[in-house]
Amino acid sequence: MTYCIGMRLDHGLVFMSDTRTSAGVDNFAVSKKMFTWEVPGERAITIMTAGNLATTQSVISLLNERSVSEEQRDPSLLHQPTMFQVARLVGDTLREVIADASPTGQTSDDQFGASIIVGGQIRGGQPTIFLIYPEGNFIEITEDTPFFQIGETKYGKPILVRAYDRTMDFEDAIKLLLVSFDSTVKSNLSVGLPFDLQIYETDSFSNHRNKRVQADDAVYQGISQLWGQALREAFQLLPSYRL
Repeated sequence: MTYCIGMRLDHGLVFMSDTRTSAGVDNFAVSKKMFTWEVPGERAITIMTAGNLATTQSVISLLNERSVSEEQRDPSLLHQPTMFQVARLVGDTLREVIADASPTGQTSDDQFGASIIVGGQIRGGQPTIFLIYPEGNFIEITEDTPFFQIGETKYGKPILVRAYDRTMDFEDAIKLLLVSFDSTVKSNLSVGLPFDLQIYETDSFSNHRNKRVQADDAVYQGISQLWGQALREAFQLLPSYRL
């Protein structure tokens, strides 16, 4: 299992993913789940993956191969004219990988299942994010749905629903995502540190604002401890319900 979030703000996009992979309760490993492509001044694309590791790694490898090899430039993430076409290409690639592995095709609950968040900006368009379902179809982020989650989503969603504000700055958005991830880590062993974090500022066409948040990160530890304390204090302030 994994946990990834892609969020749109008025002034850009924020992405965060965990790095834990598991093959049982006593077999954990670290694996990158956030990948980026860019053409400076022209496009910046970020992809995050969840699901069967062999499937997601094959999708990323195939996208990379077609973006680097001159002989296989088309179709390529670096040649698509819009982010919609990028999402379509990623969905098609996911279906292609599954077709090679499963003769019956992919469904959301089979052993080859995978889901993907793809976001970014191509010159001439606005920053946006797409959620690609296991079957390869996808939806785009909207004002009513300003963030997408994949993987182990239920534990970290309540704080996002309550505290998200499209006008918040990147610093507050990162704080919000760290709280969401901290809640998930404390509730599910299959999600864990380090976290990969990336900020994309509108019209920058650059993926260079990124960081890996380690378990000993002082800011993360402070947020985790203070959030727990604040919840306990808020609980004590709630009115008692007497029968």
